[in-house]
Amino acid sequence: MSEAMRGERMGDVRDVVVIGGGVAGLVAARECARVGLSVTVLEAGSVLGGALASHEVAGLTLDSGAESFAVRRNAVAEFIEGLGLADRVVQPNPAGAWLYLPSERPGGAAVSAPMPRAGVLGIPGSPLAEDVRRVIGWSGALRAWLDRLMPVLTIGREHSLGELVRKRMGRRVLERLVEPVTAGVYTSSADDLEVDVVAPGLNAALTVTGSLSGAVLSLRSAAPAGSAVSGLRGGMAGLVTALRADLDRFEVEVYTEAAVTRIRPTPAEPWQVTIAPQPEAAEESGAPGAPQTFETAETPATAETAATPGGLESGDLPETLSARFVILATPGVQTLALIAPLGPQQKALGALHWPKPTPIELATLVLAAPELDAHPRGTGVLVAADAPGVTAKALTHVTAKWEWVAAEAGPGVHVLRLSYGRAGQKSPSAGLTDDEFLALALADASAILGITLAAGQVLGFDRTRWGDALAPATVGARDRVDQVRRAVAALEGLEVTGAWLSGTGLASVIPDALATAGRTRRDALVL
Repeated sequence: MSEAMRGERMGDVRDVVVIGGGVAGLVAARECARVGLSVTVLEAGSVLGGALASHEVAGLTLDSGAESFAVRRNAVAEFIEGLGLADRVVQPNPAGAWLYLPSERPGGAAVSAPMPRAGVLGIPGSPLAEDVRRVIGWSGALRAWLDRLMPVLTIGREHSLGELVRKRMGRRVLERLVEPVTAGVYTSSADDLEVDVVAPGLNAALTVTGSLSGAVLSLRSAAPAGSAVSGLRGGMAGLVTALRADLDRFEVEVYTEAAVTRIRPTPAEPWQVTIAPQPEAAEESGAPGAPQTFETAETPATAETAATPGGLESGDLPETLSARFVILATPGVQTLALIAPLGPQQKALGALHWPKPTPIELATLVLAAPELDAHPRGTGVLVAADAPGVTAKALTHVTAKWEWVAAEAGPGVHVLRLSYGRAGQKSPSAGLTDDEFLALALADASAILGITLAAGQVLGFDRTRWGDALAPATVGARDRVDQVRRAVAALEGLEVTGAWLSGTGLASVIPDALATAGRTRRDALVL
């Protein structure tokens, strides 16, 4: 669309304004624009894509946020195919991940072991299997096997994943199998996670099969064959590039550095969307600067080193836009702040018990390290919270996991990514200089992989800081989300989507964004 045509539309009432340029917002915008609705996307940050970000380290373009997507229900794969990216879908190395655990002997050295295969979030489907016994021992395996004999009715329906596992399978399964997984995936203790959110269908399968291990096997048998995740050759940020290209094709206006400070309905039906002045104007007028936008995905929000497509300059925007419909695709903190002034029901949402945000920091290392060619710990390692001598919560051996990265890196060059930050704890990387953080990452990687890695082997290093939105997976999440959706449904012409409501990962975010846009499309075409 030409600049002249854009100028003609500036005073018009848009059909839809989407606030938030993360994946949920871009997907919703595309879905609305496909049927001919006029759509404008407003993103407070300088780049689009939220958790699907990339950065360049030692000449390699790598994911700095989410690096894969879950294949359950085939929702993401179908969407990617619709974008013309099906030929770029790749599978990870099936070698799988390992665990880094404290010794069960007081004062003993940490131990490493492959992650048992037949499980869900670390919960074993076959407690007596050799790979399970290697991690929790015979006594732990026998205690877990007693789950098969335990009546379901004596336990009842649990909301806390940790409580469910502890009661049915015992402490060793919880601490040595489940906790490292939940910390790595959700940055939370299993005790704080809602079963029905992180493991949909597990409670129902438990009732049917009569045991937790039976429920796990039932879910596993119903899952698609092959890996539970896939990726994109070239990185997941390619999804954002493809979305951006489609939005251009459908003549969607996309603006970055356009922070929305207020939304309100008007008696004449259109919504009024107020946009913060640019930083220069804010300094001149004494107004506060634009707030930071946050977005979740496998765990992240906004990355300081993100390199994803941007939009038009927000200087082209008026202070207020009018729209028949508004879709909020911002994270929880921003969304709740925008809808609170709209009425008592919406304001009451602020009194709900929302989890405290957890910052995450990633260290990406590119190393000349032929000794890692053997992939000594598979595709990566999940670290138990009390494992001695290591502060990272997880390590991904990127070149072991993804063949395309290994091919681009070349012989003897390896990419490692370490993750720091656990819910309720101060991040060990907080306050560290880049040099100090690099030294910490090298020490942790050496301990986790069992191979000494030196600073002289480092070809490139980057740190990526992510804030975290309100975690959708904690106990009580479903009730909180239901209250949000009811409060929003009471406001005609307003919709809300995003990971903080739908759940973590593209397999949750994309279907929810499509459903949200579907409701807006239906209402827009009927009115």
